[in-house]
Amino acid sequence: MDFFQYRDGQLFCEDVAVDDIMAKVGSPVYIYSKATFERHYDALVEAFAELDPIICYSIKSCGNLNIVKLLADRGSGMDAVSGGEVYRAQLAGADMSKVVYAGVGKTDPEIEASIEAGIGWFNIESEAEFENIAAIAEHMGKTANGALRVNPDVYDAKTHAKTTTGKKETKFGVDIERAKRFFQSYGHNKHCRLTAIHLHIGSPIYSPDPYVQAITKALELIDGLRAEGYTVDTIDIGGGYAADYESGKSPAYTAYAEAIVPLLRGKDLQLIIEPGRTISGNAGVLACKVSYIKTGGSKTFAIVDTGMHHLIRPSFYEGFHFAWPTKVSAEHVPDKRAKEMDLPGLKTYDVVGPICETSDTLAHGRALPPLKRGVGLCFFTAGAYGMVMASNYNTMQRPPEILVDGANATVIRRRETYDDLVEQEREVTAV
Repeated sequence: MDFFQYRDGQLFCEDVAVDDIMAKVGSPVYIYSKATFERHYDALVEAFAELDPIICYSIKSCGNLNIVKLLADRGSGMDAVSGGEVYRAQLAGADMSKVVYAGVGKTDPEIEASIEAGIGWFNIESEAEFENIAAIAEHMGKTANGALRVNPDVYDAKTHAKTTTGKKETKFGVDIERAKRFFQSYGHNKHCRLTAIHLHIGSPIYSPDPYVQAITKALELIDGLRAEGYTVDTIDIGGGYAADYESGKSPAYTAYAEAIVPLLRGKDLQLIIEPGRTISGNAGVLACKVSYIKTGGSKTFAIVDTGMHHLIRPSFYEGFHFAWPTKVSAEHVPDKRAKEMDLPGLKTYDVVGPICETSDTLAHGRALPPLKRGVGLCFFTAGAYGMVMASNYNTMQRPPEILVDGANATVIRRRETYDDLVEQEREVTAV
């Protein structure tokens, strides 16, 4: 699963103790395991090797430039959802022909820069967007490539409503019933070549079945389009593959592949896959310190020096993150990560942060080893949608990011200072 393990009661990231990192750079801190990123990426490539897919890592899940470069150097393409993420891909040295760009609100400057950068595909979200991309490409004297994002009206019931994207009613893409009309209008455009179908049904998806349903519908559409003379040579099946927020809850990559590969075998289609959290989720943790213990009515609160401003998933998505002290006695070394831990001597806490919002709660009613001021506490599977969604709410600094490679730990983003927070406000100019 990952390379965060306890040794003699002390939590390590690969060969570096988490407490040692906090002693050097302070708390809180995001810590990433290079070996975990590499293991997950390589395992996904191997699982789908028969189809020789283009793997496009989803930058939005964990976008530190050094992480993006790590994966680009390993051969990964990139899934971008903004001009800024396209820029990150460029700076990281990614193969821009293996970059896909999705998102419903691409601006003209973003489109121009992406065409100039030579990205592989725009994932097309609407008729109006297609017309705009084609017009910009014509004005630039260039040709863009488009993949029509189709909503197959398929979703996983376990996926949170806020991250379900494959229904008809979402803001993304076009209904599958409109897809043929879309190709009739734009399928032979000379300035934006529409030769691909894109799917993305949400995240996380805990079963291969929704992918099977969505791909089956997409293949029927592709067969129909080809019969009418349109060229469709690529299918992008998106991302959404799960990460282990609890031990063993997400399917193995081979389980996804065993269901998906037979559907696409012999279809003469280039496969694109857009993994994000499944690569980055378990590769990162958020480590912090307990500031205070207090009681309120029947509750005991552990107040920590991080919160929703650094890890918003618990308050925004009701997301679960396994939390455990960075140093424990032998009887409290966890043999798994689960919502319910059956170990002796645990106490129940609401783990809360310093933000002036009641919603700043990272764990409700969580059974943990006894906590006290100064104890290290780690939130696992925080590599995806952790630091990338962090904010400066309440004028709080964002934490540093550390990349561990074996016995070496490197600061890949320093901790923000108060000066960083006000720098853009120091100079006032007339409009």
